[in-house]
Amino acid sequence: MGLHLPMWSYSPPYKGYWGSVTSTINWCEEDYYATPYAAEVINTLTNLMFVFLAFKGMISCRRHGHDTVFFVAFVGYLLVGTGSFLFHATLKYPMQLVDELSMIYTTCLMCYATFSYSKSRQYAFTLALGLISLAIFITLYYHYLQDPAFHQNAYAILTAVVLARSMYVMEFSLRPSLRNNEENFKIQRKRSMTADQKEVSRSDDRRNAQILTTMWLLIGVGLTAFLSGFGLWQLDNVFCPRLRNWRRNIGLPWGIILEGHGWWHLMTGVGAYYYLTWGIWLRHCLNGRQDEYSLVWPRVFSLPEIVRSYQSNGIVVPDLAKKIR
Repeated sequence: MGLHLPMWSYSPPYKGYWGSVTSTINWCEEDYYATPYAAEVINTLTNLMFVFLAFKGMISCRRHGHDTVFFVAFVGYLLVGTGSFLFHATLKYPMQLVDELSMIYTTCLMCYATFSYSKSRQYAFTLALGLISLAIFITLYYHYLQDPAFHQNAYAILTAVVLARSMYVMEFSLRPSLRNNEENFKIQRKRSMTADQKEVSRSDDRRNAQILTTMWLLIGVGLTAFLSGFGLWQLDNVFCPRLRNWRRNIGLPWGIILEGHGWWHLMTGVGAYYYLTWGIWLRHCLNGRQDEYSLVWPRVFSLPEIVRSYQSNGIVVPDLAKKIR
């Protein structure tokens, strides 16, 4: 006797509560098949991942004293999730702009945070004006073109620039800084260091090497999630007619698994959260505060967090959980 999983068929589309579609793009998920109040119900609900992670990040920033720019970035992250929720629920053009332009603005903010660090006030002011001008240009030109490809390319370029710059800073500013601090300490204390001090020095060496290794792991996991989500979304675009047939053949709730754009929301939400967490940790390390903060990441596929550490019998201990080993 074969195994029959419970399923029900896709219903004919409801009359949408929000009226006719005015957005310039419509995704592969069928409209209003589950409720009259959400045009694309899975694409709508998966944005709750952004909302959850945004609040998690904002609370962490306040609790542990991270730089204000990261709190504002998480607010932008919340706007992205909220805008996308409203866009997919209504398929209205104004909500599409809220969704897509908040992605541009938040990425411009991270671009400012990345390129303005340790620069002069005049440089930071000029950079801010340039990025504001760029955001205004993208807004106006996108509204004129109304071509989603323009937005997607602009967002991809900005994201790639921010990521590349952050990795450059990590390798060519943070790594030499940590190495120089170690060498200077050893030179100054070489003749007078006790056995215990030498052990502390070796422990610092291991800690600094672990910081950089774990940072690269953070980047790898976050980037893998982001690119995997992008790949599933592209499959959704290319094979949309076939996927719609498969969804109807297997019925609900199993057809939900084949909603590629929903996976894009979940996986890019996680990838962006990993990036912001890495950015917070990188900033603290560049400020020479790696003894004051710790990465809480007990498992590779858990959500990381940067927390303030405290001293216990002279030993630095994270105040929430153990660091990844």
